[in-house]
Amino acid sequence: MEMSAEKITEWEKKIDKMTQVEMARLQRFAPSGHPVFDSTLPLYERFKARFKELGGFTPAISKQIGWG
Repeated sequence: MEMSAEKITEWEKKIDKMTQVEMARLQRFAPSGHPVFDSTLPLYERFKARFKELGGFTPAISKQIGWG
């Protein structure tokens, strides 16, 4: 997926502000092909590092966000 440098910067700022719950929700419910999870973009590594820093996916968060 190609993405402009401006859009990448926008997403980096969003990732940096997301809570652990918001990140878990995005990971679980993002549509296929979502740019954050495209390993060819720098967003994927940034998301993984930040999510891990916040504690990642815990059973409590999984229960909190559910499946829909």
